[in-house]
Amino acid sequence: QVQLVESGGGLVQAGGSLRLSCAASGRTFSNYYMAWFRQALGKERENVAEISWSGGSTNYADSVKGRFTISRDNAKNTVYLQMNSLKPEDTAVYYCAAAMTFPSRPRKDEYRYWGQGTQVTVSS
Repeated sequence: QVQLVESGGGLVQAGGSLRLSCAASGRTFSNYYMAWFRQALGKERENVAEISWSGGSTNYADSVKGRFTISRDNAKNTVYLQMNSLKPEDTAVYYCAAAMTFPSRPRKDEYRYWGQGTQVTVSS
C-alpha cells in the first residue's frame, strides 16, 4: 500500500502558475502509475494527467494540454503537476492517485490509492 500527500495548492490570478507536489510513502513508488485528478464543486472527478512508471509516457485531458505538465522523481518518491496559464475553470480540489497495474496502463477505476486533495482557486 502507498500513502499520498499533496501540497502546493492555493489562490492564484488567471494567467498565473502553480506547482503541485505529491509525496508518496510505503511501497516502491516506481511500481505505481501516477495521476492527478480534479473535482470542481458540483462536477464529477476528472482525470487531468497521468504518467507511467518510469515517466516515459504521459497523457493529458484536452482541457489542460499545452498548459499543464506532469512529471515524477522516483528517487524522491514524488510526482508533480506544473500548471501554467491558469484559468478560472481550473478551480477545483486536485487529487494525486496511484495505481498498481504493471505492465498495463490503468483504467480510471483502477486508481485505488488517493491523497487528501489540495485546493486550487484561480481568480479572474
